[in-house]
Amino acid sequence: MIDQVDEFNAYRQKMNDKILGENNKVLKRIFNLDTNAFAEGALDVKTKELLGLVASLVLRCDDCVKYHLESSHQSGVSKDQVMETLSIGTLIGGTIVIPHLRRAYEYWETLESK
Repeated sequence: MIDQVDEFNAYRQKMNDKILGENNKVLKRIFNLDTNAFAEGALDVKTKELLGLVASLVLRCDDCVKYHLESSHQSGVSKDQVMETLSIGTLIGGTIVIPHLRRAYEYWETLESK
């Protein structure tokens, strides 16, 4: 069975390396801004990751949802915290996000089993 977490991370890393290898100043700055935005600050990392998760769910970006689920997991966010965050995202995003909610739940289960 293919590990979807490893597969996602390998693809993401490969493509990020290619994109950043183009030496495009604007793209490098966007990537840098994204990295720095989620660093510890007035809000702790866990809170920022959960904010990223809810925004990603509402925007229906499955790759973004996976990224923030994994970052949340690494930051020590509990399943209850993730479920509450996903419930807020589903409430705000409406029923159209339910398919993304399903994939998010499945991905979280995979993260927990690793």
